[in-house]
Amino acid sequence: MFLIDEPVTAERAKLMNPVVLAFVGDAVYTLCVRQRLALESGEKTGALNRRASEKVSAHGQSEALERILPRLTEEEADIFRRGRNAKKPTRSKNATVGEYVRSTGFEALIGYLYLTGQAQRIGELFFSEESV
Repeated sequence: MFLIDEPVTAERAKLMNPVVLAFVGDAVYTLCVRQRLALESGEKTGALNRRASEKVSAHGQSEALERILPRLTEEEADIFRRGRNAKKPTRSKNATVGEYVRSTGFEALIGYLYLTGQAQRIGELFFSEESV
């Protein structure tokens, strides 16, 4: 897993707009999914791209969230709820409203964990054998 040069404090990250946290989290999750698929699969890029798109879609993220919700700390659950409840500037074209708001919360949580230097926790939650 990778880390940013200098993590921000939890206090600073909590002050950030949850949609901005989701912006970061979307990129981090996409990279993690692509990295895992590339290292664990012998498939060609077309197949890898299809599989990655399924996992990083609002629907795929909503499904992943269901698997990890019981394992969130109270702080993580709060970050997720802030992201889920945030006013978003856009709407999803390919997901239900419920999937879209949950995926924003999912991405906000990943963005928060990444920015605060908790890349290992991202791996534990989203990429352990029991969460796949």
